[in-house]
Amino acid sequence: MSAWDGSGLGARHTDDARSAREHEGRRAIEAVVMAATDPVETVVLAQLLELPVHKVEALCRELADTYEVQARGFVLARVAGGWRYQTHPDLAGYVERSILEGQQSRLSNAAMESLAIVAYKQPIARSQLAAIRGVSVDGVVRTLLQRGYIEEVGRDQGPGQAVLYGTTRLFLEDLGLDTVADLPALGAFVPPAEIMDILEQSLRPVDEIPVSDEAGADGSLIDEPTAFGATPFGATPFEPAAVEATAAEPSGDADRSAP
Repeated sequence: MSAWDGSGLGARHTDDARSAREHEGRRAIEAVVMAATDPVETVVLAQLLELPVHKVEALCRELADTYEVQARGFVLARVAGGWRYQTHPDLAGYVERSILEGQQSRLSNAAMESLAIVAYKQPIARSQLAAIRGVSVDGVVRTLLQRGYIEEVGRDQGPGQAVLYGTTRLFLEDLGLDTVADLPALGAFVPPAEIMDILEQSLRPVDEIPVSDEAGADGSLIDEPTAFGATPFGATPFEPAAVEATAAEPSGDADRSAP
């Protein structure tokens, strides 16, 4: 056997060993992540598999891509800084139907609104949260703390050193997010400027709405005609009796000219 043949066999043996090691690593990742109740960090997987972190990261992403190509009913998702198996988003309807109604009480609309404010404005004090919502938030803050969606993250440096709240790891897990930076941008929920103007006009008091934007020759506003003979806003209704009474009264010039 030539030296070249020997080196070729050695290289082939090395490739086979590497391939077998990677295959075992994929199976180990599947087993560990499947058995875990919380997302498993890449560093932890690397320690268990005795592989470099970047190699384990690549294996996890390779597994995730494989499941997506195979159109499996589950995905390997990166959530809260780790990896977790979860159902495919397209099959959410089937999963919801499989869960008994009322198994766990849902958050109220007030709690959901408060949680959204904390998520986007954190760290935030209870007084700031109440000022944004315009109502007392003691009850919803207590509920969110009990559910484990928010927690104390510090204290304000101002007078009183109010407690500051932020979202928890459980919040990221339930929403399937890696970090709070993955939250959708608020700009997607804000109406365009034209819609905001219309809403602002509709909320203004009636006495602040201008009659017309058109001006007459003397600079006065011209009222637009109204339908069905209605009196324009701000105008005095036409009263024939008042006109007759005015015509009957003598003018000041006539009084001065009389002997």
